Amino acid sequence: MTNLDLYAKAEHLLGIEEATEALYDLYRSELDDKNVKTLLDVGCGRGGFMQRMISDGIVCKGVDLSLVMVDECKAQGLDAECIDVSEVGGKYDAVVSIFDVLNFMDEDNLIKFLDAVSQKLNDGGIFIADINTRYGFSDVAEGTMSNDTDAEFLSVDATFENDELHTKFTLFTKDEEGRYTKNQDTIIQYFHKIKIFQKLSGLKLIDKQTFSLYDTEDKTLLIFKKR
Repeated sequence: MTNLDLYAKAEHLLGIEEATEALYDLYRSELDDKNVKTLLDVGCGRGGFMQRMISDGIVCKGVDLSLVMVDECKAQGLDAECIDVSEVGGKYDAVVSIFDVLNFMDEDNLIKFLDAVSQKLNDGGIFIADINTRYGFSDVAEGTMSNDTDAEFLSVDATFENDELHTKFTLFTKDEEGRYTKNQDTIIQYFHKIKIFQKLSGLKLIDKQTFSLYDTEDKTLLIFKKR
């Protein structure tokens, strides 16, 4: 099980449903007046945002590096693949990466990712993503939490240091015979300064909005246009 698949298995225990829905509303409102007919959701998760946009008449495709997430999308009849964005065919009016997707990449991989995104956009296409602010990492994400159900127990321990958030996930799952299986891994997220996004060759940063998802100004929404 990869660390992203472990995250996918544990996600329902993290208590992020309301925050996810709030982000979906924000992205949807930003796309309302953009005349978007086709959309690529990179880091699509279980496909919740694609479902919303499909209901608005938009043709959607999703990609995610977690096979667990992609399989759940496919089970709902959504067009999703477990591939890197650079492997996606075709071009789109809009690309989105919702809920910290960019923070899972270090700076070198981030630049490569953003270049690949620009190549998947039609002329004048829009890319929207959100990132954590430094406050969002140090005062919101850092710390410990746990949650459990009758068949699962999750422990999360996150430490922010040197602009990196190291989050250790420990998930115990109980089978039908009452035996527990332990899965443990660490996911690293990276704080990115805005200046990184202001000097891209394929994308132009046209708007940024710092907002509060969990706490005071813990997130920044970035809106790009294909150069």
